[in-house]
Amino acid sequence: MDEQRGHGGGPPGGRRPGPPGWWRYGPSGRGRWADGGDGDDAGDPRSRWPWPSTLLLTAFVLVGSAFAEHSQEGERVALDPFARLLLFAAGAVLLWRQRHPVPVVFATVAAVLLYLGAGYPYGPVFLTVVVACFSAVVTGHRRAAWAAMGTLWAGHLLLAHVLHRWLPPAGDTAASWSEEIVVATWVVAVVAVAELARVRREQWARERAERARAVRRRADEERLRIARELHDVLAHSISVINVQAGVGLALLDSDPEQARTALATIKDQSKEALGEVRQVLDTLRAPGDAPRAPVPGLDRLPELVEQAAGAGLDVTVEGEPPKLPPGADLAAFRILQEALTNVVRHSGSRHARVRIDQDGGRLRLRIDDDGPATGADAGGSGNGLAGMRERAAALDGTIEAGPRPDGGFRVLAVLPLDSEENR
Repeated sequence: MDEQRGHGGGPPGGRRPGPPGWWRYGPSGRGRWADGGDGDDAGDPRSRWPWPSTLLLTAFVLVGSAFAEHSQEGERVALDPFARLLLFAAGAVLLWRQRHPVPVVFATVAAVLLYLGAGYPYGPVFLTVVVACFSAVVTGHRRAAWAAMGTLWAGHLLLAHVLHRWLPPAGDTAASWSEEIVVATWVVAVVAVAELARVRREQWARERAERARAVRRRADEERLRIARELHDVLAHSISVINVQAGVGLALLDSDPEQARTALATIKDQSKEALGEVRQVLDTLRAPGDAPRAPVPGLDRLPELVEQAAGAGLDVTVEGEPPKLPPGADLAAFRILQEALTNVVRHSGSRHARVRIDQDGGRLRLRIDDDGPATGADAGGSGNGLAGMRERAAALDGTIEAGPRPDGGFRVLAVLPLDSEENR
């Protein structure tokens, strides 16, 4: 509210200091390497080498192809060192599927087509293409994966229906078209499953990002709430202390007894402010615990009027404070506190009027003073009106503040009493 009266962590760039490759914890709580060196790769999921799965799949392809050789004996060419080299290469290249998914998927397709073109037995070698295609799709290289699978199907079609006369095994006949339909269906199924996995993975990523945003939003709201509490407590108390200190200094020689009274008021007010600040800080140390002291509300209005009187402000209250939900009770008290503090700081009037009305499901607070503004800087931060508006907005209420036509200043707050934040 002060601005209406005419008063108003880290190094640059956000980069935290530290040597290259130092260990730090991010917002998620998990450690990662930062700032150069090999640490950049360690923070990237694609940099992890999938050794276990690659070794297991390569071993399965080699052993399974040996069994396939026995079951297709006499129909296909027996496995030789070149065949085993192709099988090993098709499996080993999957080690790079997270870093370079596009070259890997085409490399596995090329190895499988070369394997089939040499007449070797059908078998689990096709799994290498499945894994490579899956990796390419889920990492976002969809067109490359589709092109690779189309190349595999077209290459098999060419080998089985055109080039089979000149390729081993001798006397091989063309494959039936029903087999080609099965191959095409298999290719489409692989791509479809990979697309489903990609969609699900993106959905998980969005959900994780939304949860992270929700956590940051709650943290921001909590910081804002604590900042408002500290501002309201300190602004009011320090304003009273400032006024009483001036009175004490002015009367120290001429009226020592009145000066003593001012000093006693300063002592009481500072003690109360320290207690409220300690309560706010306790919520930072143990945010899950209940407050140790009751939350202030309109039941403390007589105390607020007495404090204003100690600062030289005569406050007239019209209407009885109703029993309110906790959220509205705290907001109403802080709004009244800030409005009266503003009168003490910046108004030449020594009289203020507070009117409290409850109309249906709404609470109306009106604070008037006759002014005029003093133009003096009482040390305000300029956040008073913004804080009141934030408190009212949190309850779906409104704040109107500004000069009155007949002089002085008015603050009008309307707070709904049935919003979720009140409960």
